[in-house]
Amino acid sequence: MKSIYKISWRNLWRNKRRTIITASSIVIAVILAIVTRSMQEGSYKNMISNSVKLTTGHIQIHKKGYWEKKSIEKTFQNNNELTEKLEKFHPKFLIPRLASFALCSAGKHTKGVYVNGIVPSIETKVSNINKKIIKGKFIADNGNGILVGDKLASFLSVSVGDSVVLLGQGYHGVTAAGLYPVVGIFHLPSKEINSSMIYLPLKAAQNLYDVGKGLTSYSLIFSDDNSDNLKEKAEKIKAAIGAGYEVMTWMEMSPEIVQVIETDRSGGIFMLGIIYVIIGFGIFGTLLMMTLERRKEFAIMIAVGLRRGRLRLILIWETIYLSIVGALSGIILSLPIVYYFNVNPIQLSGETAKMMEDFGADPFMPFALRSDIFLYQALVVLILALAAAVYPIVKVNKLNILKAMRD
Repeated sequence: MKSIYKISWRNLWRNKRRTIITASSIVIAVILAIVTRSMQEGSYKNMISNSVKLTTGHIQIHKKGYWEKKSIEKTFQNNNELTEKLEKFHPKFLIPRLASFALCSAGKHTKGVYVNGIVPSIETKVSNINKKIIKGKFIADNGNGILVGDKLASFLSVSVGDSVVLLGQGYHGVTAAGLYPVVGIFHLPSKEINSSMIYLPLKAAQNLYDVGKGLTSYSLIFSDDNSDNLKEKAEKIKAAIGAGYEVMTWMEMSPEIVQVIETDRSGGIFMLGIIYVIIGFGIFGTLLMMTLERRKEFAIMIAVGLRRGRLRLILIWETIYLSIVGALSGIILSLPIVYYFNVNPIQLSGETAKMMEDFGADPFMPFALRSDIFLYQALVVLILALAAAVYPIVKVNKLNILKAMRD
């Protein structure tokens, strides 16, 4: 068997120019496939990461019925028993939040806003909101100041140091009203959040809505964001905390993001299919030329006693070697490209940037540095090569020795 490997490798380099040209076409196609796939998966990860950190978490816990109505009446009391049960699932972050609606008024301007009560010391580790402050400073856990989106601040004509009035409905119909100083103005990659969101320290929000230690949600963020694993964890959490709560994954809470990713991924797979067709024809063209040029050689090898089965193995290994050389070279050359853009994401502008911000993602495109992206391309090229090898194998089986030697 070792002789077959050696003969196959030597045959491949008998015509160096042909081998190098074919391998180069495979290399270019593999680089294009890897870079395209890495860019796609990186943009998806960026989009999901922003949504998960700012709003939903990987998994979110509410009181049963809250998600449908988003009512302040559907709060649950924060207690050690619930926290201990959730911590058994080893989340990277366990984030308590209280969210509701209110009217925000400053001078002659009034607008409906979404009030998000947060624990500032936790949020700085999770969503880095403190790094999104464009004016003023970040809120404190025990403070009474608020953060306002830049578009909302512009609409209300307020700046750092001004005060706004929040007026809404609290727990069990009580009036929720308060005067709060603006301590910071933020800008996040979301028009909706920038124009209608107010961040308030959790304790201040609980006092505003008179809910005691009530929360509307617990968001859990895990190191492993695999969707199948998240669904499994959600089922286990639901069983652990009881029927009084609803447990939802980010896929259930943000179906529009899932739909956008699936649609875009389908288009990306179509483009990769075109690249793979190019690779396939490149390999097939080489094997076609090799087979036609070497008919006499094949006939002589069979005539001197080489079995057709062993000749078929030689041709298969020639194809495999050619594919491996091209695929590995493509992977090696694409690795620094992907790594560079993983560390230095492409900054987006214009309509593309606006589209990314509409989905709550930062307007840049990081590349995904994942081993499966590289290995998948090599595997596909190998499969294409084996498929292309069917032609010379069929020709060897049908080869007329006398006619081939005369020709």
